[in-house]
Amino acid sequence: MARTRLRIGAGCGMSDDRIPPAVELIERCDLDYLCCECLAERTIAREALDRARNPALGYTPSMLERMEALLPPARARGVRIVSNMGAANPLGASRALRDAAPGWGCAGLSTAIVRGDEVTDLLRGMGHLPLMEEDAPLESILPRMASANAYLGADAVAAGLATGAEVVITGRVADPSLFLGPMLHEFGWTAADLPQLAAGTLAGHMLECTGQLTGGCFADPGRKEVEDLAGLGYPFVDVTADGAIVLGKTPGSGGRLDRATCTEQILYEMHDPAAYITPDCVLDITEVDFRQEAADRVAVLGARARPPTDTYKVVVGYFDGYIGAGEMGYAGINALARARLAQQVIQERLRRRGFTYREMRCDLIGIDSLHGADGQTKPEPYEVRLRVAARSDDRKAADAVGAEVRAMHMQGPGSAGGGINFGAKQVLAVKSVLLARHWVRTEILTEGLA
Repeated sequence: MARTRLRIGAGCGMSDDRIPPAVELIERCDLDYLCCECLAERTIAREALDRARNPALGYTPSMLERMEALLPPARARGVRIVSNMGAANPLGASRALRDAAPGWGCAGLSTAIVRGDEVTDLLRGMGHLPLMEEDAPLESILPRMASANAYLGADAVAAGLATGAEVVITGRVADPSLFLGPMLHEFGWTAADLPQLAAGTLAGHMLECTGQLTGGCFADPGRKEVEDLAGLGYPFVDVTADGAIVLGKTPGSGGRLDRATCTEQILYEMHDPAAYITPDCVLDITEVDFRQEAADRVAVLGARARPPTDTYKVVVGYFDGYIGAGEMGYAGINALARARLAQQVIQERLRRRGFTYREMRCDLIGIDSLHGADGQTKPEPYEVRLRVAARSDDRKAADAVGAEVRAMHMQGPGSAGGGINFGAKQVLAVKSVLLARHWVRTEILTEGLA
């Protein structure tokens, strides 16, 4: 019998997420599915480098820690898990997970692996594709390309769920699509069901950042109060087959879920409210409204959608030089003047050594690091911290930045302290192209299924 109602929770996903609230969500909220969205723009490029060093790696490094906590209670309650923690190696993630599962009391774990988002080799022959961020072709960064992954849609997730696997592991899938996938699978929605796709996509967008919907990134004492922020709970959505959606959060948990928190979250990464492009539809939120139905229960109304575009967005990770950085603290009377003198000395020493930089930032943290000269305060602070960072294609030049900052301990203005040389880090940058859908072929692999 087809389902008429579904409850989907937002589990720990992004790198800063806490694990215990996701466990509480599973244990106390009678979920059908838990979706964990964890990939930032640069993540797959980083994990692709790990896979290059070790073919067994390339999935989210914290995956096993998270799944050790989530899988036992989920399995005990029949909650299926969907996650893009497969990153650059979904198959490797599945094998690592199944190897570890018996030790957690979850022997015989079944998984479905969604592949096909990686299009790195394909794009090497498509240097003519225009970059979305600048007036240049893909060819301009091809020699430095590390990875290229298309944002797959909810249909790929639904195909993984159709296998019956307990856990569906994907690589790059659009954030809302992870949540929409279970709805397609359970309700049988198709491309023609645009009102339902709009509602499901919006639900996924609201949930993808977990606690950001329930008071995280919201609290401002005296202005926007959040009760028991320390016990912040994660959200879920109740969805019906006709596309009605109501948001909730773990009963008795901290945080808040109301029109205010929903209004802030709906604007997250929403560049065009009338045309939020996903692989599943083009979402329009201009007539969305929130109705408070009860404490921590919010109905979401008015989402609309147009059919999806005929292309996938592809995020291309590439090497973009090195960044070197260092910090030094100054305290006491005239601390600000000493910090500014240190900045001048560092810049001049780097110049005299013959180093040049594509970009350099010198920030006085607490004074001008966020708002420039407009952020400076009076009277002058009693303590200030200088941070110098610079970008260069030359590793040696990048290394020199932090070294010169550290030299301020003994060879700069008086009373310097707490210096840090962060050294140089290789930069993995990202740009995007659009790729016709017919070039992308997804496949579903399974492990642990008869």
